[in-house]
Amino acid sequence: MIEILNQQHEHRVPVRRLRTLVENLAEHYRLKESGLVLALVDNRTITQLNRQYRKKDGPTDVLSFPHHESDAEGVFYLGDIVISVPQALEQSVRLKHSLETELSILTIHGFLHLLGFKHFRDTEAEEEKMRKRFIPD
Repeated sequence: MIEILNQQHEHRVPVRRLRTLVENLAEHYRLKESGLVLALVDNRTITQLNRQYRKKDGPTDVLSFPHHESDAEGVFYLGDIVISVPQALEQSVRLKHSLETELSILTIHGFLHLLGFKHFRDTEAEEEKMRKRFIPD
């Protein structure tokens, strides 16, 4: 079960497209029946999470919280991805692409972290491969 929580209300976000992206990623990695939450939040919320879990003060663009356990019904719960929509918007302006594209990139990035990818060359190569496959130009 994939759950998308839009917990910010300042910016319009493409919830359906993000759901489709996560579903496609899950299918690609043979995790179609897995549970996952994608939360879209404001800077205040992500700053609190960043401080609590990473001991870093200030907002960040995306955080991933892997769980990797099954519930009582046997559904494997992959984890949570939390994205700051204001940070994504700021990055989209700087990088000269749409908010939707940046949210998609951050979703892929967070998903790969849930799978165990770290910030090394392999992650960058895998992320680029997923961008080309799932994000339309």
